[in-house]
Amino acid sequence: MNTQQVAERLVELCRLGENMQAVNELYAKNIVSKEMPGAPNEITSGKDAVIKKSEEWYATVEEFHGGEISDPIVAEDHFSCTMKMDCTFKGQGRMQIEELAVYRVNNGKITEEQFFYTMP
Repeated sequence: MNTQQVAERLVELCRLGENMQAVNELYAKNIVSKEMPGAPNEITSGKDAVIKKSEEWYATVEEFHGGEISDPIVAEDHFSCTMKMDCTFKGQGRMQIEELAVYRVNNGKITEEQFFYTMP
């Protein structure tokens, strides 16, 4: 798949609520995932570690109230989209989260992802 196809497939799966399927299907084994400085799991390397990080994050969510992901914007081997989530977190209450996600694609797989958001 080219970058446009990977981007469209990621958005499609996320809109269906199949985020973990997106990781399993689209991420390279050597994926590097970057969060905001100071966030838990600020830099995570390797597909298994990213899967574990994602599972740990989902475990903190008590209830999903809604979410959306924008259409992707593609430039050569990168694409970006905005993500919005409305969640109730265990012990923290309900929060609306908005972030910009930037991805890099190499040989049909996502090799880097970085998330930009305001830290609570």
